[in-house]
Amino acid sequence: MKAKLAKRLVITALVISIIFLSGCTEAPSIDEDIDAEGIIDDVSEEIMGDSEEDDESEPLIDPEDFVGVIDNPYFPLAVGTTFIYEGVSDGEDVRVELYVTDQTKEIMGVTTTVIREREWEDGELVEDTFDWYAQDEDGNVWYFGEDTKEYEDGEVVSTAGSWEGGVDGAEPGILVKGDPQVGDIYQQEYYEGEAEDMAEVLSLTESVTVGYGSFDNCLQTREWTPLEPAAEENKYYAMDVGLLLEVATKGGESRVELIDITTE
Repeated sequence: MKAKLAKRLVITALVISIIFLSGCTEAPSIDEDIDAEGIIDDVSEEIMGDSEEDDESEPLIDPEDFVGVIDNPYFPLAVGTTFIYEGVSDGEDVRVELYVTDQTKEIMGVTTTVIREREWEDGELVEDTFDWYAQDEDGNVWYFGEDTKEYEDGEVVSTAGSWEGGVDGAEPGILVKGDPQVGDIYQQEYYEGEAEDMAEVLSLTESVTVGYGSFDNCLQTREWTPLEPAAEENKYYAMDVGLLLEVATKGGESRVELIDITTE
């Protein structure tokens, strides 16, 4: 609003200057034939354009850009598939199951796929999360938010970290790129103060061995968040399989790897 007022004042001064420089020896009164307000409006329209169009920012998400499946070769999510991971994190035995449900949720006009992710530590459920993913026509898998619950002794103790794109300033981000290139850096999620994960593509030629098998030409990414600057992890993805391995590189000791994939 202040910027518009300032522009108008500048334009007004410019018009008055033009009137005087054109040979007028006296400032015209309002009753005279010169329509100063009309001149100002005409010049304003030429210089400022349509203010409504100027104020309208481009949307981050266009639902028309999204497709109905998630078949990114580095992160394929076929309905009915369960990815099972096991490992050790800071001395605790960890098991994680990612199940691709047949449920959907519309967010920002986009139909997302609901992924249920559950995590156990030493056999006790510690987290139960519903993630919302969708893929655009370029193959990028977008992360639209999550509904997460943390457990202690079978009771929900926290929902911190839950967010939804388009709500309270939260924005979706790219989880896995459709055409990753070494050096790519991108935002994976954004909800200020709660979820601000970032990723960088480190390699496309890694060889990885996990419980599920051995794979070449794997995608390697580095992930971090400014909310926890002392923590980082690397992730590895195999073509036509998906996420193989997560390894903490800063802020703790953790290795969680794919051991099985089941389908319904």
